[in-house]
Amino acid sequence: MSDPAAAGGTLQRGPASQAWAVHRPGGRDVGLMAVAVVGVSFSGPLTAMVTASFLAIAFWRNAAGAALLLPVLLLRERSTLHGLRARQLGSSVVAGLFLAAHFAAWLPSLSMTTVAASTALVTTTPIWTALAARFSGVHLPGRVWWGLTLAVLGAALIAGVDVTVSWEALAGDGLALLGAICAGGYMLAGARARERLTTSAYAVVCYSTCAVALAVAAVVAGVPLAGFSARDWWLIAAITFCAQLLGHTLLNLVLSSVGPTVVGLAVLLEVPGALLVALVLLDQVPPLLALPGMIAVVAGVALVIRGGRPAPEAEPV
Repeated sequence: MSDPAAAGGTLQRGPASQAWAVHRPGGRDVGLMAVAVVGVSFSGPLTAMVTASFLAIAFWRNAAGAALLLPVLLLRERSTLHGLRARQLGSSVVAGLFLAAHFAAWLPSLSMTTVAASTALVTTTPIWTALAARFSGVHLPGRVWWGLTLAVLGAALIAGVDVTVSWEALAGDGLALLGAICAGGYMLAGARARERLTTSAYAVVCYSTCAVALAVAAVVAGVPLAGFSARDWWLIAAITFCAQLLGHTLLNLVLSSVGPTVVGLAVLLEVPGALLVALVLLDQVPPLLALPGMIAVVAGVALVIRGGRPAPEAEPV
């Protein structure tokens, strides 16, 4: 894949309101997001099959993702690094720290509260990106807000949210919500970074920063990052390919053309996608409200896309 910056230097930076606006994706962006959603839909079911800690999985998928994209940057897009200053990488570093915070907050919540409640809360990410965009001066039509609400409610229906009253569950709910906010920060900072950097340059810096932060967290928490079975290593490799390379990286590719709120909504489609993958791989039967929830998510995403303004010129693939 190539970016405009590969041919003519780094991308130009505009105001935050421009980077965070909601744009209507074209056919090419829809296709890339569809592939990305399929990729991230494998993340949850595959992660559930790994016996290694969640922190170790998050570290290796980011470290391996950065390592695999580094040759693309150095061999095909090295020219985009000419004249690039360290301060211009700041947004990528911030995005990586937000991504690490997302994993560090959300993954522990899965064992503190119900998986259903955690999933429903962490999928509120597009709400936070939309609020940030609104406060930065972006005008969001009423159709966008209705679509956001409908999509998030649909995800909650799919999760089949149940309320557990305990201090530990309340703390877990708070961590899941914090994970959603941090994921929003990752997308917002990424949208700013992608104005100047190609996808490979941004991803290498972001994933590397995330991996380093997670490694430090693992050392502090006493979590081992090696010594896993061959089966776990193969599963981690599959997670890296599906969720990190096909999922996150393709979403980062369209981030500059559709905006962080649309990307956040695309990630919402992971919820019904993961249900279908879990049905095949883990023989897990979806909850009763899965079908109406899926319909609500898809309808909400469609409302937001139709409510967005036409997208800027897309990057060539």
